[in-house]
Amino acid sequence: MPTHSVTRLYGLGLTPGKLRGLQRISNPNGTLTMVATDQNSSMIKMMKDATKREPTYPEIADAKVMLSRALSPHCSGLLVDGYYGYWSTVAAHAVPAGTGLLIRVEKSGADKNAAGAPCGEVEQGWGVAKIKRCGADAVKLLAQFEPAEFDSAERNFEFTRQIYDECVRHDILFLLEPIHFAYKVDGVEEAKEKVAARKAHTVIESAKYLSRYCDVYKAEFPGTFGVETDAQLADNLKKLNDACVKPWVLLSAGVDYDKYKKQVEMAMKAGASGVLGGRAFWKEFFTYASPAERQKFAETECVRRVQETDAIVKSGTPWFARYGLTTEDLHGMRATEGWHARYGGGTAAADGAGKVDPNAVY
Repeated sequence: MPTHSVTRLYGLGLTPGKLRGLQRISNPNGTLTMVATDQNSSMIKMMKDATKREPTYPEIADAKVMLSRALSPHCSGLLVDGYYGYWSTVAAHAVPAGTGLLIRVEKSGADKNAAGAPCGEVEQGWGVAKIKRCGADAVKLLAQFEPAEFDSAERNFEFTRQIYDECVRHDILFLLEPIHFAYKVDGVEEAKEKVAARKAHTVIESAKYLSRYCDVYKAEFPGTFGVETDAQLADNLKKLNDACVKPWVLLSAGVDYDKYKKQVEMAMKAGASGVLGGRAFWKEFFTYASPAERQKFAETECVRRVQETDAIVKSGTPWFARYGLTTEDLHGMRATEGWHARYGGGTAAADGAGKVDPNAVY
């Protein structure tokens, strides 16, 4: 029997498109095991180092398809880029129907301000509307964010709000990925030690600023092994969990897999709903010069890492629990007659649910 109105979902920002997106990128128990293959700059550099020449567009696209084909059956969601990855991956039938697809919207290598701080931009010729149109399940935005660098913080906050609003308008799920960075103070680049010392503070504060402007928040690990103790890191994770308004998942930030595995275990205990990791799963893939060697590594070691991580993730907090919902709540949700005419800005006719505005969005 119905027990809840979908109005409860609307009140949480879970509209039909966003809820379906969450369902598509999640494991059956509501956790999220997601793999990222959208890191174009690092992939190109690694391929160039391995082959001693500049890789071609087809070579990069082939590598992405190869990784996607190997890893997508073992994860709940796959993050790709639009430039090299999405269309080739879909056209090649490299992703099974049960795995959700996310596409990044931002440009690689955005311009920097006078302090050397990145200011986000949408990739030229791309955007939220196109991501929705081509059938993806979610939009991902990387927003390099440091609250203490006022100029870039304000710019990237507004950039995030812009993408958030566009995702609301197009009713598509939105994942936000803020990351910390070094910048110049009085013209002098910050020392690495100083950046590492404030990383946890930046990660936690960024969640307070930004986590309400997304549907899933992709967080950095709040600290560094060897800089803070495990007890301090566990406390940082608790503070991050408390700061996040929406479900959060852990990115890998290019660390080695063994270190990432420990981070994931700690994050799941602290309340994370999953992962969206990239290089920790596959970065050695690009150290091999030949496609045959890369394929073997992808189908063995990369798959092992994703499967091992997936088992850890499934002990995490389901995304719907973060919204204060249970499986029983979701199973009891029902819409009322005429919802389709009201959805998307349409209006039901005043003389009854059976007659609707001909200009309504269905």
